[in-house]
Amino acid sequence: MAYSIAQIAQALGADAFGAVEMMISGVAEPAMAGAGDLALAMSPKYAECLPLGSARAAMLWAGADWRALGLDAAIVAPRPRFAMAGLSAMMDPEMRPASGIHSSAVVDPTAMIASDVAIGPLSVISAGASIGAGSIIGAQVFVGQDATLGAQAILREGVRIGARVTIGARFFAQPGAVVGGDGFSFVTPEVSDIEQVRATLGAERAARAQSYARIHSLGSVQIGDDVELGANACIDRGTVRDTKIGNGVKFDNLAQIGHNVEIGNDCLICAQVGVAGSTRIGNNVVLGGQTGVSDNLLIGDHVITGGATKVLANVPAGRVMLGYPAMQMQTHIESYKGIRRLPRLFRDVAALQKAVFKPGSSD
Repeated sequence: MAYSIAQIAQALGADAFGAVEMMISGVAEPAMAGAGDLALAMSPKYAECLPLGSARAAMLWAGADWRALGLDAAIVAPRPRFAMAGLSAMMDPEMRPASGIHSSAVVDPTAMIASDVAIGPLSVISAGASIGAGSIIGAQVFVGQDATLGAQAILREGVRIGARVTIGARFFAQPGAVVGGDGFSFVTPEVSDIEQVRATLGAERAARAQSYARIHSLGSVQIGDDVELGANACIDRGTVRDTKIGNGVKFDNLAQIGHNVEIGNDCLICAQVGVAGSTRIGNNVVLGGQTGVSDNLLIGDHVITGGATKVLANVPAGRVMLGYPAMQMQTHIESYKGIRRLPRLFRDVAALQKAVFKPGSSD
């Protein structure tokens, strides 16, 4: 699909300059852009590579001199990176499959399939399930009994939606994502070693053999509108009450959300984040990659954690956290600077000891 410079600018709410009738069929980095591409030169650093390609048009930063860059046309957006969201949606070559149910799919007669739904090869839609209008169900997808998907859902290959899961509109799940698996809940007949360690913070104990009994997950999962789930990410069903995810939450690949967790609106949960059971997370929270959050905690609104942070205690709203255990980022950085200075400090102390306690000196 090709668009003119004027059409693209209008769709993005940006300004167009020069040969606005020029047709664009793709986007590319400046050094690799062809004559029919829109080069993404959104800062002076990227614009330096324009001469290495053949671009005649580019998306530029506010105030850029497009003529001086040798271009025939330009699109200038107040926030170019935000404009990338709309531009990438326009230029995405992924084709929408034709509506209808593939001959190899298995759809229970009691399932409610709305109009304009596409169901791909080898997918299974269970009894009582409901699929909203305009949804795309990819190949080898499973939708469990009495599960509900809102309008315009997109489930990529191999997605699994468990029984009784309720999901709002415009849900997007990448390949292999799982919603509604059982929570990781096990208990021992006697007080377990784990419970003793937690109560005593690792004091000596008499280790003993123990076996684990499953606590079944009787709840399910509730997910709001405009939620996206990365590849192989997992959201567990609740033990008794439902696990709850608010509107606009975006999960990266390999995120793990435990049973009974509640997450507010418009959060970013980055790759390999793990949130343990019954923790509550507020609105507009960002958990950096590999953040780990212990169970039964409260994380306030607008909290941000740096990569690999381990949250072991409640975090008040607005805090920026880093480290293991998590502490305010500024404090952690100061502590890390101190650790880096320790070798020099040890050398200085050793030198002072030699100066004070010379061989043969008396006390």
